[in-house]
Amino acid sequence: MNQSPAPRHAVVIGGSLSGLLAAAVLAEHASVTVIDADLLPEGPAPRRGLPQARHTHVLWSGGARAIERILPGLTDAWTGAGALRRSLPTDLVTKTAQGWIPRWGEKQFNISCSRDLLDSVLRARVRALPGVTVLEQGRVRALEGSAARITGVRVDMPGERGRLVTADLVVDASGRGSRAPVWLEELGVPGIRQAEVDSGLVYATRIFEAPAGAHAAGFPIVNVQSDPRVPVPGRTATIVPIEGGRWQATLSGTRGGQPTGDPDLFIPFAKGIRDPVVGELLEGRTPLTDVAVTPGTANRRVFFERARLPDGFFAVGDSVATFNPLYGQGMSVAAQSLLAVRGLLRARGLGHPGIGRAAQRAIAPAVSTAWELATSQDILYPGATGTRLRPGAGLVSSYVNRLMTGATTDETLTGELFHVITMSSAPARWLRPRVVWHVLRATDRGAPQAPPLTAAERAVAGLVPTSLAPARSAEQAGSVGQTP
Repeated sequence: MNQSPAPRHAVVIGGSLSGLLAAAVLAEHASVTVIDADLLPEGPAPRRGLPQARHTHVLWSGGARAIERILPGLTDAWTGAGALRRSLPTDLVTKTAQGWIPRWGEKQFNISCSRDLLDSVLRARVRALPGVTVLEQGRVRALEGSAARITGVRVDMPGERGRLVTADLVVDASGRGSRAPVWLEELGVPGIRQAEVDSGLVYATRIFEAPAGAHAAGFPIVNVQSDPRVPVPGRTATIVPIEGGRWQATLSGTRGGQPTGDPDLFIPFAKGIRDPVVGELLEGRTPLTDVAVTPGTANRRVFFERARLPDGFFAVGDSVATFNPLYGQGMSVAAQSLLAVRGLLRARGLGHPGIGRAAQRAIAPAVSTAWELATSQDILYPGATGTRLRPGAGLVSSYVNRLMTGATTDETLTGELFHVITMSSAPARWLRPRVVWHVLRATDRGAPQAPPLTAAERAVAGLVPTSLAPARSAEQAGSVGQTP
């Protein structure tokens, strides 16, 4: 008599975005226990284990589409809860290193809201999936098993130490503070190589009340980036309209040019970068929070895919790689990584020998693309530490610089820029013959010379019309900024 296979069980360490998406993917094949150290809120509220949630988060279209494929209907659930779907570059006023980008019709999009709202909607959806259990206030202290195979985890719970939770597959989604390399070494897995590129970036965020009528007018995201080609500290300022009629403003600065938590210096910092528009927009607005400051934003990568991992284990999300948060890559990388894992599991099944190692390899391409994009820029800033640029990187950088220059005037190149930075396509897209043809003819002649805010937007924000604004001094025009 044939017997059906024993039911399978998976453990996910961490209940943030990458952990929740991992649970959704695994729930097709097994019962899933998500273990998180926090007591998770029911709605959009802060939690101790995610301090970076206080800062600006935007989900690029490449990541949003991946999440939508894993959990259909989630985009509508987010917007129904108050998140904003913003067309890019239509709903974006941004100054890149090369200049202001025209606000053409939609090429890509992003989802703008607080990280608390983003996670709460996703958490409610995943917790409702059949077979998914969330174990709160549980601290995983070790992997159970051997260098050949992981069989579960040891968890400290309130009033109970060392509970064994067995599993056919363990996924580490515990984030930037992951102890997986240490746990694996304790089981006899040789040292796992890591890399880091640190620009010394600090970022500071404060939420303000938006002007009356700003939400109804569809006020755009406003962002002033820096120029990493200039050997000075990089500084940026960004306003992202979020749910509840609020503006979330984030400042950043690399080593030697960091913002502080002093509320009196927040707006002057924003007005002192390459263009003062963010500071001008914030002037006179009512602050709703204190200034939240976060240091320690280095790009860090753990090369799990190059190690001889035990069967029954893989890592994802910030446990594998963390990026300068200003590029907005982390959530999209996690989503695309887990979409790749879903395809692998559907093809082979959760019980296939070596499935954990295969999943780790499937994650690597999305991580590698984001890593190259982030570190190639961050290493240029004064005092940056870590892996230097590879030979030949200068030629590539010159090509990308020319493409981005063209994006200030050429709608085709603007579209190509957003295809890649929203993680909707790999950078190899920029080498297609049609794109190369446009890059060779790139020029900034005719590019916008001022923030391309409409008259209606300026009126809502209380700014003087562009034609009446005083000319900027040469000193202002040469002041510094930050991210590409």
